[in-house]
Amino acid sequence: MKDLPPADEIVATFRPDLFAGKHVILAGATSGIGLAIARGFAALGAEVTATGSSADKIAALAEEPGIRFERLDVRDREAIRAFAARQTRCDVLLNGAGIARGGAEWEEEIWLDTMDVNLNSQFFLSVALKPQLAAARGAIINIASMLSYMADANVPAYTASKTGVLGLTRALAHKWGRDGIRVNAVAPGYHKTDMTRPIWSDPFGDKAVSTRTAVGRWGTTEDLVGPCLFLASPAAGYVTGMCLEVDGGFVSGNPLEA
Repeated sequence: MKDLPPADEIVATFRPDLFAGKHVILAGATSGIGLAIARGFAALGAEVTATGSSADKIAALAEEPGIRFERLDVRDREAIRAFAARQTRCDVLLNGAGIARGGAEWEEEIWLDTMDVNLNSQFFLSVALKPQLAAARGAIINIASMLSYMADANVPAYTASKTGVLGLTRALAHKWGRDGIRVNAVAPGYHKTDMTRPIWSDPFGDKAVSTRTAVGRWGTTEDLVGPCLFLASPAAGYVTGMCLEVDGGFVSGNPLEA
């Protein structure tokens, strides 16, 4: 990990005022990947609103520079509509709320809850903020997963929801393209977060992932920042309906060679 560029070096790749005057809204951004991306947009001049469901996490981030945090349960459609109604502008929407529940996802209630958070929220947030995005000719970035392309029988709802994100991304891109809204997704691989801690904290799991990954290491949360900044920028003005895999080459690898 010692050869990785620091977070500020990744952000420094872009013009420092790239998102000045823009309002970026990120759902599921009080920790992990979402928080890292929120910090990236704030560092480039954006007004950033980040949402999460944990009041404790939001309280702990009260001093975070350049980011306004709001509590939002993305399973609550009325709350989503009320949140969207308070936003006078939205240039970029990042749909990043996500959960995985292990073997429990075979239970009906957990299945439905996981689908609500991982897939339905992306649809309802996008629809609720569509007027602001159209006015700004903005961009939506949906968080997919390497399990959008693979299967994990231990997390059927996570797998199905993240596969659904690809279809939703393409459908929204075609539905709203002539309104000036671009819609893309990024598909993280194995990144070191609290969600993946059970794997990377185990020596066998840590090595298994690193061995199969083309670049020979786990991803960091910062590895997702640059791709999202690019997709939201004018440099990606003719890119829509696409999913950018940010997995270090894991999905394209051959597990038999690992």
